[in-house]
Amino acid sequence: MTGPRAAVLLAVASLSCLLSSPVVSAASGAEVAGGAARRKIERIAGSAGDVLEDNPVGRLKVFVYDLPSKYNKRIVTKDPRCLNHMFAAEIFMHRFLLSSAVRTLNPEEADWFYVPVYTTCDLTPAGLPLPFKSPRMMRSAIQFISNKWPFWNKTDGADHFFVVPHDFGACFHYQEEKAIERGILPMLRRATLVQTFGQKNHVCLKEGSIIIPPYAPPQKMQAHLIPPDTPRSIFVYFRGLFYDNGNDPEGGYYARGARASLWENFKNNPLFDISTDHPSTYYEDMQRAVFCLCPLGWAPWSPRLVEAVVLGCIPVIIADDIVLPFADAIPWEEIGVFVDEEDVPKLDSILTSIPIEEILRKQSLLANPSMKKAMLFPQPAQPRDAFHQILNGLARKLPHTQDVYCNQEKSTSTGPLGLLEI
Repeated sequence: MTGPRAAVLLAVASLSCLLSSPVVSAASGAEVAGGAARRKIERIAGSAGDVLEDNPVGRLKVFVYDLPSKYNKRIVTKDPRCLNHMFAAEIFMHRFLLSSAVRTLNPEEADWFYVPVYTTCDLTPAGLPLPFKSPRMMRSAIQFISNKWPFWNKTDGADHFFVVPHDFGACFHYQEEKAIERGILPMLRRATLVQTFGQKNHVCLKEGSIIIPPYAPPQKMQAHLIPPDTPRSIFVYFRGLFYDNGNDPEGGYYARGARASLWENFKNNPLFDISTDHPSTYYEDMQRAVFCLCPLGWAPWSPRLVEAVVLGCIPVIIADDIVLPFADAIPWEEIGVFVDEEDVPKLDSILTSIPIEEILRKQSLLANPSMKKAMLFPQPAQPRDAFHQILNGLARKLPHTQDVYCNQEKSTSTGPLGLLEI
């Protein structure tokens, strides 16, 4: 390999060897691998950095509803695989809140009410969640809390929040056209939704939703760390599907054709290490890569975004109009590269034209431990992690304005039984 592309790759590999970024330990919150003294770690400047480091404790109180176990704990007992898939944030958020300093046992003083319903834990034998029972579960849970407590009916749920981490959030369907057709479950339209799905001008993204990263097991990445001074000798890295042969063999609908275009244009390009294989060295490879591709699939997001940030690989985001996690706290434009779906055929030119100084700047920001913490749901929780970023998002929505409260006549006429008939 000769010419300008080879020169770019060699220069980046040599200059970035001191900027490889370790995972933040779920146990200690400290950088796991050594070399911090040799590495430039850049503070996140401006309002984003301030938001990222906010402490939500003392700024809000959350009442956690005590629901029958059939809505949550019993489901996990039946199928523990739910603890490890990309939607597991709904489970770990519940566990976090039960012991959090923001929890209140007095609902009269609560700013927010949390309804712990696990909607992504009905799994196929292959481990894929089926959301078809989710609307029924939600209706049943809301009927339960509205019959037992008065708080839902006072606001029609406007001071309540739900974690709905499925592909298209509270639209509760894995196929986009069906999700759009269904729309957000009507009874959740006044509630705040904490969801992984975010796309501008989409019926499944409710205004005011808090967009979170998908769950990626911190301990799994921790087990695959390599020395922090390892050179980043891979220019572009991706492992995943390019065609969904079972549902979209031509590749025109899956990923809106972006992944098919990626494969057809760059499968033989020496700068692109792309494949459908998922090797045992996947995490190690990401730590050796400069750019990690994060293209849309059936939904705009995937755990690759989390993995790239945590492992210090510059995310190349290919998903038009995506709304990214904690966008007011993480400077995505500064740490990532955004490529329009229609520009995938020009991806090699786009990436090789990025100045090395800009690459190093992005890597130095990615080396900031606060950035990594914000993308992870560790057990036990740590300051500034994803749990706390969710609380920060809820705190910034306070105080509730008077219009969240329903008058008694409205609350009675549109109460849970009426909603349940929708």
